[in-house]
Amino acid sequence: MDVIDLRDFYSQRLGIVARQLINRGIRARWPDAAGQRVLGLGYPTPYLGLFREDSERCIAFMPAAQGVLKWPTGRPALATLIDEFSMPLPDAAVDRILLVHALEMSDDPERLLREVWRVLAPSGRLIAVIPNRRGVWTRTDNTPFGHGRPYSRAQITQLLRQTWFTPAAWGEALFLPPVGNSWFLRSAMAWERVGAALSLPFAGVHIVEATKQVYRAIPAGRERTRLIPSLEPVLVPSSTATRDKA
Repeated sequence: MDVIDLRDFYSQRLGIVARQLINRGIRARWPDAAGQRVLGLGYPTPYLGLFREDSERCIAFMPAAQGVLKWPTGRPALATLIDEFSMPLPDAAVDRILLVHALEMSDDPERLLREVWRVLAPSGRLIAVIPNRRGVWTRTDNTPFGHGRPYSRAQITQLLRQTWFTPAAWGEALFLPPVGNSWFLRSAMAWERVGAALSLPFAGVHIVEATKQVYRAIPAGRERTRLIPSLEPVLVPSSTATRDKA
């Protein structure tokens, strides 16, 4: 999906409700970002408003294949178009990174996360909002969460560990069906409470927080031990003993 499709979804009633519910899950992990450098990657602008006012700086990077829209409107632009595998930032440049509509849309999610690892500070944290493979929202293509590659919790854990991150906390959102009906939308909060209380596995998205592994394991090569068979000692007769025998 390009940025026009994403913008149109978040301007609809279903998109507005989805943003509110996901914002609730993000805020539960990050109550504030005072003094932090925050980066949003993918299409994060519906959610970066949580941190724009109290963070040291808050910027949005949108992949070239997706396109870019000006954000925020009516203010100096804080969004730019980038190559997701070569971000224009030095190492350890940001404290927090929010990934939305990023991993599931990427052609190489492992390479993307390695680049995220590079620009994240050693004490930094990452939140990724990722479509749930078992969720109802991935079964329909009338929302952005039905596009790209969805993930199970086990797949996310494996991907994060392969790219030097440690999952620290999990959450879910979007337990309500992706239906624009007014009754469903009015009861959205009730769906969320029931789904979270019963730990239902059918949420629309995973909200996973991860920390950066500063000291990552490096496989050590071991020299193969060569076994040498032990030999029994052999007594060699002396020359004197030999002459006496003769």
